[in-house]
Order: sequence, then structure tokens, then C-alpha cells
Amino acid sequence: MKYGIAHISIIPMRAEANDRAEMVNQVLFGEHYKLIEKRAKWLKVRLAHDDYEGWICRKQYSEIDKAQYLSLSEETQHYNYNLIDALTTDKGDMIPIGLGSTLPFYDGEHCLINGIRFHFEGAHKPCEKNSKADIVNTAYMYLHAPYLWGGRTPMGVDCSGFTQMAYRLNGRLISRDASQQVKLGTTLSFIEEAEPGDLAFFDDAEGNIIHVGIILENNHILHASGKVRIDRIDQQGIFNKEQGKHTHKLRIIKQIY
Repeated sequence: MKYGIAHISIIPMRAEANDRAEMVNQVLFGEHYKLIEKRAKWLKVRLAHDDYEGWICRKQYSEIDKAQYLSLSEETQHYNYNLIDALTTDKGDMIPIGLGSTLPFYDGEHCLINGIRFHFEGAHKPCEKNSKADIVNTAYMYLHAPYLWGGRTPMGVDCSGFTQMAYRLNGRLISRDASQQVKLGTTLSFIEEAEPGDLAFFDDAEGNIIHVGIILENNHILHASGKVRIDRIDQQGIFNKEQGKHTHKLRIIKQIY
């Protein structure tokens, strides 16, 4: 078994091992993974934090040893907590990173990958379990971020990437996709039972879970649809005032933590 880590800002993760396959996820700087299959130009990897699998370009692979992988999995992680910031190497090279990027082996001034030091002076956040109010506050940092299928950053995010990152930055590790997230937590019967920070899930005509958002106060929801936006929610679903209609059909509300 071999192991790797993201040493550039964002690595696209594809569904298949070819250039034309759709992007299904992103590996952010500092996230580590297991290498589970090799092709000539592509590597299939499994992310450590959520077990999500996909293909990355072999040119973007940076190997680490098993000891580093295990240490990263066991130690408290620190995350960049600015929308956009940068790391600087001892050689003066600058690497831009986005909100939620991991700072491996962070000591308050530097993070470390394979002996290379990256200096970081920006706002950072340890992976500690915070309240649902903190989850909501973090979620607001993504407001107006454009929708991007497979995205996990303020430069582009999809609905479940948004909810996963808001939870992750507050020490709550949840699955990547809405269809996986809906299996977690406790089911609530009515919107009135929900608290800000709970998750609402929405389905299509066949009953498949296709959307997720974060419940806010006063029957509102924060979700990624076109962009990360705030809409009304009722027992029927999400009501888009601009369109004058319900756009997503409510299936279930879950209290994850």
C-alpha cells in the first residue's frame, strides 16, 4: 500500500481514469489519501477523512510514507480559515490555498510535507468539535460562492461539498455526497423540531436524494443552488422567491450531531 498527500492548492478528482471524465470531487491542499489502483496517467485514491474514492492525475501525486499517513490521521488537524490565503516555502515559492485547506503538522508558524516547510501566517482553525451555531457561522462564509459540481471551496462548491466543509471545519466529519449524508444522524418529523445547523435533504420524482442544505432560523435554509444562497423552507420544500415557486421537494430533516 502506498500513500499520498495534496501538495498543490486543489487536485480535481474524476469519476473515471481519463481526461473527459466528469469531476466528482476535489482534494484540497494537505489532505492525505491511500493509493488503491494505478493506470499509466491516473491514480485511484481513497481520501482519509471520508473514504471517498476517485481518480487523480499522476502528475499531481506526492507520496508520503505510512508513518506520516498514520500521524496525519491520528493528530488534530488545522485548517486555513480565510476565504483565500497562501503558504510560502523557504525558497520563497507561494502556494494559494482556500478555506478548509489542511495544514499538515502545523506548529503555529509552519506546516510540513516530506521535509518541505510551508510558512503560514493566516487565520487557522483546529479540528475541534464545535456547536451547531459555529457550523452555521462557518457556512455563511460560503455565501454567494458559485455552484460547481464536485467543488469544495468558496471559488466553487456543490450542495454536499458545502455541507461537508461547514461541518468539517467545526470538527464534525460527515460523508461527501448528499445520498451518503442522509444516512447519518437522527430523523426529525417536522421543520419546527429542527435547529439551525441541522441538515435538510431533498429528493427527485424517483425518491433519490439529490440535494442538501443547512437549516437556519425562522424557516430559512442555506444551500448551494446556482450559488450558495438563502431561501425559505417549509414542509413542502425550498421556496425560491425570485422564481416564485418551490424548487426542491423536502424529503427528510436530520440532526447529525
